[in-house]
Amino acid sequence: MDAVTYPDAGVIGFINENMIPLRVEYGIEPLTADFNVKWTPTLITLDVQGKEHHRAVGFFEPKELVPSMLLGIAKVFFDTDRFDDFDTDRFDDALMNLERLLKDYPKSNSAPEAIYLKGISLYKKTEDPEPLKKAYEKLQADYSDSEWTKRAYPYRLL
Repeated sequence: MDAVTYPDAGVIGFINENMIPLRVEYGIEPLTADFNVKWTPTLITLDVQGKEHHRAVGFFEPKELVPSMLLGIAKVFFDTDRFDDFDTDRFDDALMNLERLLKDYPKSNSAPEAIYLKGISLYKKTEDPEPLKKAYEKLQADYSDSEWTKRAYPYRLL
């Protein structure tokens, strides 16, 4: 990724604006063991308390890395239980990142999971099951072979 992905201007800009990157060489202990790193590259999105929310392993081209990072950021906000003061605005932050991913990278490999999490975030925010059903319908229409379509399958009954 050093030759193709990391030097990409879009990747550099996204990371500089949205992340605090830390690069650790493979085999550095105790980090390799603490974060269960078995292969490189392994990209892990952590919250401010150091809890892992998203993991991406292997090579990503620039057009796939940014959506994967957006998904990781959304997952940090999605996991509201990690914050002492429960705040439904966290779902708004998760939704903002998921919607950005779906708008800017609709054909990315991260899009199906983003659709799934968007449906769940809307449900958790509103307690209305309709977004779950809509998520399934969107996944079935656009990503019928995705594992996320299979996970959303029960929502068709809502």
